Amino acid sequence: MIKLISMSALIIWGCGAVKSNQSQKENDSTVINRPIKNDMQDTLISQVPGQFKLPTCIKNKIDSFKLKDVAEKPQRVVEYMYKGKKVYYLVMPCCDFFNEVYDDKCHYLGAPNGGFTGTGDGKLPDFFTEAKNERLVWGTPK
Repeated sequence: MIKLISMSALIIWGCGAVKSNQSQKENDSTVINRPIKNDMQDTLISQVPGQFKLPTCIKNKIDSFKLKDVAEKPQRVVEYMYKGKKVYYLVMPCCDFFNEVYDDKCHYLGAPNGGFTGTGDGKLPDFFTEAKNERLVWGTPK
């Protein structure tokens, strides 16, 4: 019985320790004005004065990534001009996930690549030939 109580206390203490370590970092969702480093996975690279503004819905989507497991968290968000509109390409952590594209109102447009076949969902077959002006918004560079 004492082992059971001790083990329960250890598990509860361990979970509390993890949560205290998961507090918001200084650079989460902040504006930065310095080169991107690999340790800046959770740093927002947009809304720098004079450069470009990120739609609120995309910023909220990026903030939600921080709650995901590493295996499910996108690696980066890249802004493109696609057929005259700004779109946001989410690069997922593994090849089995679709790499999704959203417009500036967070409407899903399609997945130009990724998934089990690697060819996406077929909704944006010309994405990589038509997408221009690549700009990293969040995450790690290629």
